[in-house]
Amino acid sequence: MSAPLRLERDGDVAVVVLDNPPLNLFDDLVFEELERIAGELAGLTAPGREGRARAVLFEARGRHVSGGVDVGLFQEIAEGPQAVARGTALWARLLRAAQTIEDLPVPTVFAAHGLTLTAAFELSLACDILLAAESASFGLVEIVVGLTPSMGGPQRLAERAGPARAKELIFTGERYPAAVLERWNVVNRVLPDDGFAAAARDYARRVAAGPTLAHAATKRLVGTAVRDGVRAADDVTPAVSGSLFGTADLSAAVDSFLREGPGRATYSGR
Repeated sequence: MSAPLRLERDGDVAVVVLDNPPLNLFDDLVFEELERIAGELAGLTAPGREGRARAVLFEARGRHVSGGVDVGLFQEIAEGPQAVARGTALWARLLRAAQTIEDLPVPTVFAAHGLTLTAAFELSLACDILLAAESASFGLVEIVVGLTPSMGGPQRLAERAGPARAKELIFTGERYPAAVLERWNVVNRVLPDDGFAAAARDYARRVAAGPTLAHAATKRLVGTAVRDGVRAADDVTPAVSGSLFGTADLSAAVDSFLREGPGRATYSGR
């Protein structure tokens, strides 16, 4: 039997596949694999690595992306000794994994083709781009077990949609269609159901083929602005963007532009 969460490769794209039928629930094994794969992705996407992955795509098999977390895991923690300490340790571990994925120096894309609840939704919010099929729906439904989302979902929803929308979505525990969350700036792009998986792969391949080091600079500047303010991003911009003049991709792209016009450059990620 294949692993419920596994790492595959599609050219320059590292593909993380959730495949834990029938509902792709996040149980202890899936969480352990998530931690392991997050660390492996950090190595695979590191600058200078031979055969470096230049983008990461998260996708799922089956009808649903995920029905959420296996509630048996929460029961085991709540009814066991040192419940508070164990619950705190669980969230600390999973937040580290989400932060590792968020901090990868390449574009990260989450493809949601269907129902996407709790941990899977929070994981998607740690990615740069959230693509959704027309029939996809999303929810942070932790209130049904007396929890709040704790893999970074509330704060990342607030970052994308604003605090009022984040609290509304979590307080109600309702499921929201992709079109609504696109209007709220949570979903980046809604794509047709027909051919969605192929379209998401194509999107990931296109961003992987871009100037990888420039993408990393973009992520750093945006992340700095969100966490520390626009002026803090201004402060690091000269060094971050200035370093791109030493890259092979910039040199080749400038030469291509001058010889052939815009849009014809190809990039090596160096």
